[in-house]
Amino acid sequence: MVKRYGCAGILLFAMGLFPLLAQDNAAAKEMAIKIADRIVASTVYEFKDVKTGKVYTSLDNVSLNPDMRVNSKYLNWHYTNGVTNMALMELGDKIQNRKYEDYVLKNMKFIFDKTNQSYFHRLYDKTFREGGWRAVPRLTWHMIYRNKRLDDNGPMGASLITLNQRHPDDAFQKYIETTNHHIMVSEPRLADGTIARLWPHENTIWADDAFMAVSFISRMGEVTGEKKYFDDAANQILNYTRYLWCPEKQIYYHCYHTDNKEHGVAHWSRANGWIFMATADLLARMPENHPMREDVIKNFQMQASGVARYQGKNGLWHQLLDKEDSYEEITGSSMFVFGIAKGVKEGWLHPDFIYVAWQGFKGILSKISENGDVTAICVGTGIMPSTVFYYNRPTQENDPMGEGPVLRALVEMIDAPKYTEISANDQYDKINLNSATHIVINKFKILSNNILPSILPCQKIHLT
Repeated sequence: MVKRYGCAGILLFAMGLFPLLAQDNAAAKEMAIKIADRIVASTVYEFKDVKTGKVYTSLDNVSLNPDMRVNSKYLNWHYTNGVTNMALMELGDKIQNRKYEDYVLKNMKFIFDKTNQSYFHRLYDKTFREGGWRAVPRLTWHMIYRNKRLDDNGPMGASLITLNQRHPDDAFQKYIETTNHHIMVSEPRLADGTIARLWPHENTIWADDAFMAVSFISRMGEVTGEKKYFDDAANQILNYTRYLWCPEKQIYYHCYHTDNKEHGVAHWSRANGWIFMATADLLARMPENHPMREDVIKNFQMQASGVARYQGKNGLWHQLLDKEDSYEEITGSSMFVFGIAKGVKEGWLHPDFIYVAWQGFKGILSKISENGDVTAICVGTGIMPSTVFYYNRPTQENDPMGEGPVLRALVEMIDAPKYTEISANDQYDKINLNSATHIVINKFKILSNNILPSILPCQKIHLT
């Protein structure tokens, strides 16, 4: 593999001069398995009437009930579970254990079960007729049927692409085709093709959407081999940088409002993480000879150099990257560790960056209990016109919002290289004393002939 190192140097001193602590690949594997096994063990395949508390293992002959819910958060149709599904399959691949892929397959088979789908689709249609768009979000799997924004279908559809490659299923394929049409044809875009949302301003660009879109588009490119997908994915990354990048701070804004041409107020950690993780996912699948690949790599290097400047003293990044008085947050931190570790291993980043990843890994472990409980997960966060909103977002424990990114980071650290540096003591013999002395003497002659006579009286100087 040809190594590609950008000119943007890593500022290791920004993280302090403390020694690098344990670089333990085994610890990464052990903790990833603990988290994954907890997720698998806690998942129940049943439904619950949240009003009466009654639990159902089957929906056969059950009347339509708006209070009926799937009884496990890991079976919700939500972008966070899309990331978690990706992570679980990546873990299984890394440690060569089919258990986690089988778990994702079981979940998807349960969701797409004909009886289950018939029940909730009929419930959705009835609720929408009676109450419109505002009424449907309370329903289980409403995002499957709504299909009106990237959150509904992007990352979940992306994880389904990977699963369908290994376990082809007509229901999976139909959903992938539906999602493909939505993202490539129906999703709102600017005139230049950049994906944008219609809120909180009309045609607002959200950093989050880089991953919501590119995770799916890049995988479509991978399975079809069609250049149009990689073209679109690369354009999304580069256009998001054009709209959201802050050159003064070397990080992204959370959003850009195209109507008043103003950026949002926040350099939110997870927003930066979404773009970084999306870019890594794209590069991992993009053909080596794609004409835009080098531009995407340079963009990735630029962001890596930027985020390294904001790593905190404990190895984590803050909720607001440029605000050290905001809390340390695990999702953005994990996304950075994931991207940096992968970037070093793939040759997109200079090997020195692995120091940043190992320090981030240490910080991540500090927010995970011995039993694999993940803390410091910022809840879902929209866009608001004040940093107060971001400062005060609550945190939660053991939610797919954080478990997915944490698992992806840990998986990459399982085989991450150790940090090494050139030893000064090993290099002294390479310095030619005679040559060095000769250079010094010549430079001094030039200095004495050209400068000293105009300043000082002529003096005889001896070099020893």
